[in-house]
Amino acid sequence: MVASSVDYMFDRIMRRILRKKKHLYYAASVSESASEEQAELVALLRELPGGMNWIQIAGAVLEHGSASAVRAQFPPDGLFGMDEHESRLEEARRDMSSWLVDGLEFWSIVDDRYPARVRDIQEAPPFLFARGRRVDEETAVSVVGSRKASKRGLHMASAISDALVSMDITVIAGLAAGIDTAAHQTALDRGGRTVAVIGTGINRYYPTANRKLQDRIADEGLLLSQFWPDAPPQPHNFPMRNAVMSGYGLATVVVEAGEHSGARIQARMAVHHGRPVILTDLVVNSTDWGKELLDRPDVHVASSIDDITAVVRELVERPRQLGAVLSQIAV
Repeated sequence: MVASSVDYMFDRIMRRILRKKKHLYYAASVSESASEEQAELVALLRELPGGMNWIQIAGAVLEHGSASAVRAQFPPDGLFGMDEHESRLEEARRDMSSWLVDGLEFWSIVDDRYPARVRDIQEAPPFLFARGRRVDEETAVSVVGSRKASKRGLHMASAISDALVSMDITVIAGLAAGIDTAAHQTALDRGGRTVAVIGTGINRYYPTANRKLQDRIADEGLLLSQFWPDAPPQPHNFPMRNAVMSGYGLATVVVEAGEHSGARIQARMAVHHGRPVILTDLVVNSTDWGKELLDRPDVHVASSIDDITAVVRELVERPRQLGAVLSQIAV
């Protein structure tokens, strides 16, 4: 037991050294102008001018191209108003520096590093914090389900994750207990890539039982959060997290879920986003919401791993087929 603990600590130290090297590369790649724009966004989100909420600010920043351009639409009132804005901006600069020291990456919605697929959804958050390795335009599929999963559900989650890894597809999940944990763990153990989109600040561990798994994902995959780094878990955070997961992936697979599961929220969001949804027969046979989704476009039912992989292969081929059709039209 002692040897195992020593090995784990040595492994963690080596991983932190590698993460530090990656972080230094990221920090060097952020220009002074980009850093200032990020600080402008942070200050804007704390000020909430004109009563705007975060999603409205994200949309405005996209529309105007920068946070500073949005801020210019709300000039400070009087001399003291300007002082307050400068004070918020200076605080934001200090926080940005602190986050960099902590090894965090900060991607604003207009940054090139911000995932394009997430940017396309209506609920796109104004920023994402990241730890880990970003991959351009990766093909990814969400694997989600109940926290209190059955043995069959856990087995299916692992088998689905294993199948996706064999297809060189990234496994997305929310780092929750049950199905999410099985999906993440299997992807890592099979040498595949996994992305965890969490419902807390990126410095938090939730659930605490997944601390080692969260650190491993940050080292070997990618950890994402749309909340301030030390934000605690809140009930409303998790539907917001589900929206990002739906946006990030090519499709969502719901392995096993109850009538009021968070996976139900993600399935409905995926339909809203125009993303395909794959429901296992476990979900369809045990929930009313699963049955109700069956008549929606691009909702598939699977009773085996082969069914799921067949649907995923067809989804992966769609862009290529569309590209071939468009090229013929262009000719």
